[in-house]
Amino acid sequence: MFRFENPHYLYLLVLQVLLVALHYYSLYRRQKALRRYGDPELVRQLFIDVSRVRPEVKFWLSQAALLCLIVALARPQFGTKIESRERQGIEAIIALDVSNSMLAEDVKPNRLQKAKMMVSNMVDDMKDDKVGLIVFAGQAFTQLPITSDYVSAKMFLETINPSMVTVQGTDIAEAIRLGLKSFTHNEGVSRAIFVITDGEDNEQQGVEAAKEAAKQGVRVYVLGIGDPAGAPIPIEGTNQYIIDQEGNIVMSRLSEDMCREIARAGNGSYIFVDNSSSAQKKLSEQVDRLAKSTLESEIYSEFDEQFQGFLILALLFLLVDALLLERQNHRVHVSKLFRRNDKKA
Repeated sequence: MFRFENPHYLYLLVLQVLLVALHYYSLYRRQKALRRYGDPELVRQLFIDVSRVRPEVKFWLSQAALLCLIVALARPQFGTKIESRERQGIEAIIALDVSNSMLAEDVKPNRLQKAKMMVSNMVDDMKDDKVGLIVFAGQAFTQLPITSDYVSAKMFLETINPSMVTVQGTDIAEAIRLGLKSFTHNEGVSRAIFVITDGEDNEQQGVEAAKEAAKQGVRVYVLGIGDPAGAPIPIEGTNQYIIDQEGNIVMSRLSEDMCREIARAGNGSYIFVDNSSSAQKKLSEQVDRLAKSTLESEIYSEFDEQFQGFLILALLFLLVDALLLERQNHRVHVSKLFRRNDKKA
């Protein structure tokens, strides 16, 4: 495996491209200035010691040295040792409802923020597990493919908001089906989909999707968040609430019956989320109860530095550049001049 330890230094290559462009622009201006003095061929004969090739060669030697130095700064490395490590873990897909109803504030600070805090705590407790993020409303999208990079998972989690999905609604079935496609192909791994929603399934197909997941050995857990009595849905950036066509404030109610039914069909469990910390504890218990399967992964444990070769090349290019004079050898030209005169005589 090849990699750069400090790849950000490669951005200096943009500077090198600018230097090349500047070089040819100045060359163009110089040629244009020479034409003002007369015919370029006659002007060239007046400066017989001036080489046209050597300055160009010296320029490219310096550019080659600069290129090698930039690559050396980026620290190219080759992986030399591969280790197979066995770890105990599960694969978890978290499907997070981002419909507008998740902005209701019956759970503080609101349903969506509470859900994100629970997922963040869940990821913090992971060690050898893999996690993926799906956001859904009227449609479902993969926010983060399944990974063991928990730092990236939390970064992507922070960016989640209702504006990510333009089609409003709550299609739990599509979220579950997309989750089924998101797992790895490792055999014998415990897999689970954690759906966090207020349970207002507009498509009414969540139960069938959960049954499909159960047939494939994937458990479906549903975290119902909100108040069954209902709460108004704020309009982001205002102090107003969403109203219906008749001007009445829309109330969003947690559908616990729907959540329980989906969890039951998916051989999972239903967890009610309110303002207390009990839901977080129950979630941790359910994750711990999942069978911990052995996952094998190959990683490069040792890397050999390769920058030394580029430094040597840079020094060689600079050495040749220093030894190469810009002017041609005057004695060689004198001898050529005498030979030309002898032939004419």
